[in-house]
Amino acid sequence: MDVYSAKGGGQSPAAEYADQLEELKRLQASEQRRERLLGYTKLAVAAATLLAAALLTRHMSALSLLLAPVAGFVVLAVMQEKLLRSIGYRSRAILFYERGLARLNDHWAGGGETGDRFLDPAHPYARDLDLFGNASLFQYLSTARTRGGEEMLAQWLLAAAPVEEILARQAAVRDLQSRLKFREKLSATGETVRRGVHPKALASWGERKPILTATSTRVLTSALAILWLVSLAVWAVWGSPLFALSMSVLNFAYSHKLHARMERAAGSLENAAEDLQLLAEVLALLEREHFSASKLVELQSALKHDGMAPSAAIRKLARIVDLLESRQSLFARPLDLVTFWSAQLIFRAERWQHEFGPAIRGWLAAVGEMEALTVLSGFAYEHPTYVLPEFVAEGPLFDAEGLAHPLLPAGKAIDNDVQLSDRLQLMILSGPNMAGKSTFIRSIGVNAVLAQCGAPVRARRLRLSPLTVAASICVLDSLSGGMSKFYAEIHRIKLIEDLTSGSAPVLFLMDELLSGTNSHDRLVGTQFILRSLLERHAIGIVSTHDLALTQIPERLGGRAFNCHFEDRLEGDALIFDYKLKPGIVQTSNALKLMQSIGLGVSETG
Repeated sequence: MDVYSAKGGGQSPAAEYADQLEELKRLQASEQRRERLLGYTKLAVAAATLLAAALLTRHMSALSLLLAPVAGFVVLAVMQEKLLRSIGYRSRAILFYERGLARLNDHWAGGGETGDRFLDPAHPYARDLDLFGNASLFQYLSTARTRGGEEMLAQWLLAAAPVEEILARQAAVRDLQSRLKFREKLSATGETVRRGVHPKALASWGERKPILTATSTRVLTSALAILWLVSLAVWAVWGSPLFALSMSVLNFAYSHKLHARMERAAGSLENAAEDLQLLAEVLALLEREHFSASKLVELQSALKHDGMAPSAAIRKLARIVDLLESRQSLFARPLDLVTFWSAQLIFRAERWQHEFGPAIRGWLAAVGEMEALTVLSGFAYEHPTYVLPEFVAEGPLFDAEGLAHPLLPAGKAIDNDVQLSDRLQLMILSGPNMAGKSTFIRSIGVNAVLAQCGAPVRARRLRLSPLTVAASICVLDSLSGGMSKFYAEIHRIKLIEDLTSGSAPVLFLMDELLSGTNSHDRLVGTQFILRSLLERHAIGIVSTHDLALTQIPERLGGRAFNCHFEDRLEGDALIFDYKLKPGIVQTSNALKLMQSIGLGVSETG
């Protein structure tokens, strides 16, 4: 069981973020002043140069004196552009720390990516545990700035990893946890990648067959270009332009025939190269970092193709494409029509595509995985009291001390102990309204999800076996599908039962099971469902207001037990302590809550 420390020097994450933010804002203000000064100086130099040019128009020999201010203007423009890039990067770094402080100060809800696109209503726990959407676990966790990073994080939250993979991720989280500056750079660089890079299209381009693949096209363009150059030599030596004119007409005609395919190939290469150059910034960052965790070292090694780092390979393509883009210039275009020099560049770029293109999908996956790991390591850094869980082979088991929901603020989260195992498989949880039953159930589910994606959990200790999490907490009816809430709920229960045939035992979490039917049918149905799940080696919790369901543990041969939350009345106020207690609840607050909002209901009706 691992407990994190915030920093070697003992400074809290909030204090470290505040210090970094203050320093970044100070540097930002200084550079913004310099950038404005450069801008004004540029304008002054430009105005002075134009004025001097106007005065010297009658003295052409003196116009050479303008070379100095023109050169100065160019230098100022380069310096200003460099400053603007630095200011843009620092703005993203400032945002990184501001969002970190927002999370630590509980002002994070509503900011950042919601991950709505990953929500599948049929998933066995995503909606019930609020994984996606506003104020969701994904929105809280995700500092990923690339689409690949977001997709990888979502995949990890939606499906438990094998234990070996979980342990590898935990080791990577330990390695990355103290690398605050690395996470800052990855976040600040990744923002541009998120806006510019389209992972699926880029990966598909890399795996697609190049457009100008025919050997005949390559041979013919090369031969025609050579013959045109020879025709110029013939013209120069013998003074006859006929051969040169004939070759020019022939080359123009073939260029026209080739034009559509050439432009399609060039456009495809230029779009891909633009995306790849943005990706290269992130890849270079990953290549330079020295890691100790085996998973991170393997990710770095997997990036290389025949010993070449991806950022170097991308720079090689960028040089070719930079030359290719000049084909549209006024002077280059006519020459291209007779020499096919842009075709030769396309052939070289398409050889690059053939060699490195299939690796692009792997590069994108590595960037996504690295970002997902930095998300988990940032979560660990910001919560030094959270622990990495311990996994055991034999199950089912979920044994937690001091467990609480990770999205609750520190001052509001009440921790509880809970143990479910092959001996005590089921907890029937009773309690009045607003006492904390649903939050407690969700806290178990969310921490189980975090544990099985390699993240720290909010607990003093957690031991668990591999588990298949399934929940029935916020099952909704469907007007368009003609499905009632009760019918939707029993469909969810059937899904949970089907999951018990998998390799890992099911951890089921059910809130107010079968509340849409009468008390007798509810008791009989609930008892049947729970007996069936326990016989299939599942473990779980069922919360209820219906005290008839608290009879179930007596009928399950010691495999189930009752626990409850309670409230107390102090004056006219209901007080909740949110502490789990053994046994059946003895209080009810429905009437008290109705009276508290002005409904004049009496105890006698």
